[in-house]
Amino acid sequence: MALEVTDGNFEELLKSGKPFVLDFWAEWCGPCRMIGPIIDELAGVYDGRVTIGKLDVDKNNDVVTRFSVRNIPTILFFKNGEVADKVVGAAHRSAFIEKIDALLVQ
Repeated sequence: MALEVTDGNFEELLKSGKPFVLDFWAEWCGPCRMIGPIIDELAGVYDGRVTIGKLDVDKNNDVVTRFSVRNIPTILFFKNGEVADKVVGAAHRSAFIEKIDALLVQ
């Protein structure tokens, strides 16, 4: 299960030293609900190697504004505290795996 990310815990997760994947979503968003189970599954698959979280855009305006998220779902892939890649819109599981695996390459 993906971690619940908020404006309050975002910085701590970003600075943890692990690659970090953040799904910007909302309850009312159909495509968000489509990829939600994929994100949750991948959080289990990569547990201990990659931090994977979900941030509700309706409840956490600071992080949304910081990264200028205008469309959801938006998934940001962080490496060394910086955005390394991004997916906007629903995507296939394999696309997420490819991008997460790229974060793990040294």
